[in-house]
Amino acid sequence: MILQALHALYGRLQADPAYALPTPGYSLQKITFKVILEPNGRLFTIEDHRLERGGKRRPRQLQVLGAGKPSGSGLNPCLLWDNSTYMLGFKPEDTKPRRTAESFEAFRTKHLALETEINAASFSAVCRFLEAWEPARAIDDFPHLAEIATGFGVYQLRGQPAYIHQDPAVKAWWRQQADTAADGDTGQCLITGDEGPIARLHPKIRGVTGAQGAGATLAGFNDDAYTSYGKSQSFNAPVSEDAAFRYTAALNALLDGPMRDKHRLSLGDATVVFWTEQPTVTEEIFALWFTNSRDSAAMAEETQDQGLRLKIEVFLTALRSGEDKSGPLGEDSAATRYYILGLAPNAARLAVRFFHQGTLGELLRHLRRHLRDISLTPQPAVGKRRADPEMPPAWLLLRQTARDSKDIPPVLAGPLLRAIVTGSLYPQGLYAAVLRRIYADREVSYLRVCVLKGYLNRNQNQEVSMSLDPERTEPGYLIGRLFAVLEKAQNDAHGGKLNKTIRDNFYSSASATPRSVFPRLLRTYQHHLAKLGIGHKIFFEKKVQTIVAPLADWPAHLDMTGQGLFAIGYYHQTRDLYSKHDPQDAPETSSEG
Repeated sequence: MILQALHALYGRLQADPAYALPTPGYSLQKITFKVILEPNGRLFTIEDHRLERGGKRRPRQLQVLGAGKPSGSGLNPCLLWDNSTYMLGFKPEDTKPRRTAESFEAFRTKHLALETEINAASFSAVCRFLEAWEPARAIDDFPHLAEIATGFGVYQLRGQPAYIHQDPAVKAWWRQQADTAADGDTGQCLITGDEGPIARLHPKIRGVTGAQGAGATLAGFNDDAYTSYGKSQSFNAPVSEDAAFRYTAALNALLDGPMRDKHRLSLGDATVVFWTEQPTVTEEIFALWFTNSRDSAAMAEETQDQGLRLKIEVFLTALRSGEDKSGPLGEDSAATRYYILGLAPNAARLAVRFFHQGTLGELLRHLRRHLRDISLTPQPAVGKRRADPEMPPAWLLLRQTARDSKDIPPVLAGPLLRAIVTGSLYPQGLYAAVLRRIYADREVSYLRVCVLKGYLNRNQNQEVSMSLDPERTEPGYLIGRLFAVLEKAQNDAHGGKLNKTIRDNFYSSASATPRSVFPRLLRTYQHHLAKLGIGHKIFFEKKVQTIVAPLADWPAHLDMTGQGLFAIGYYHQTRDLYSKHDPQDAPETSSEG
């Protein structure tokens, strides 16, 4: 299903020049330098060919001959493009000069052997250059090579706008080779069902975070254990050369092409791509919304693109709406299919973390449900404190499970995304990991409570409210509220100058074994009351009595559900205590002693 969806996507992307998809027999490569020659093959200069973007120089993507840099540890020169080791016999900080010399010689030998066959004046100029070039000149005459030689290079004749590999005579010869080549067996392609040459090796996939820089294989076999009926390598899962090229070209366009920011996002250790079967508003906005750092509403205000701003507003309006319509996002059809693919590095190959597909109508309905399940009343920005995100992206929810992003459990990203886009249950590991983080640092934050609330709402049918619920009587929720009131009383009694509160010292034990902790906390609470003015005393006593009244006894233990409700009750009550109320309900600020 994955390869078929990507194969179908190729036709759509090829029709859009913005994606710059290569044609069969070619590939897009990151070019950092070009060797400019005179028509007679004499070297004119070696030039930095990177693009200036945002104050940084980045490689230029060009379509070159071949499906990509051949893999393997042997000598594997490309035609009319390659890295500086092959093209110039130069490698920065070279620790294997002999290998470098052999690579350049292999590159030179390959081109000289093809000169008569190709029979193009521009190609002959390259041959004359290779015959005369002395690799020792590279760093002496062109010191900037040390900076730009990390990428690939191409050849160009001085004064000519096209590159030598774009010469019509060279391209005609290349097409002829593709028509006559027969790499391996022929058979029926599993993707298209057509008969044709079967790809022995599939082109590599680039742009997956953590994978090899030269790319990694999505489908491939490299061990005898995977062979069957005498079929080795990719011949035992036959995909035609044309289909293999198309699906890899489409995936590379989403991951590493000029439009990658519209399709690619990160979630845990997975690199995720999103696309729809036809151009849609959802496709334009989904990755931007999913990776937004904080405030979804700010996306529309910050962008300078008026068209994009309108699409963002349509998308956010659709998410906030409680009604499903036939056209969920403006011009988008509810029946249009979407695809989400998550990939993670696995040595020289890629692991498929997850693959989801469905219709946009289903996606929007599940996104709305997810936002309803996790939603809390957000607090606005105050001073240096940023506003709570109205629609927290999934990566921020995952971030609550670990002290550092590199420590996020990789097994959580896929199940969380599946729960968001399909409406299935949230992973229990996410809930447990957030509780552990709260116990570790005693920080009950907005985002962490969003996770706990979402899990209890969906997985436990708890129907937790967005803000303080005075009618809720579960022991965990009530005790959490009480803990917040006791902490506030302690803080007020010391004028807000405490370095540590009861939360820092007792949160873990209070939320797990309340019977062993709360009698002691209530005795300490009486000492705090003695330091407060009469207005404060009355205020806190009313709060405590109201909360404790439904409790028949202190629970000896709280299970995982109760501990989650404890955190939510604590959070709700704390937010309520620090929110503005009617003046007649607020305590006096005087104190005694």
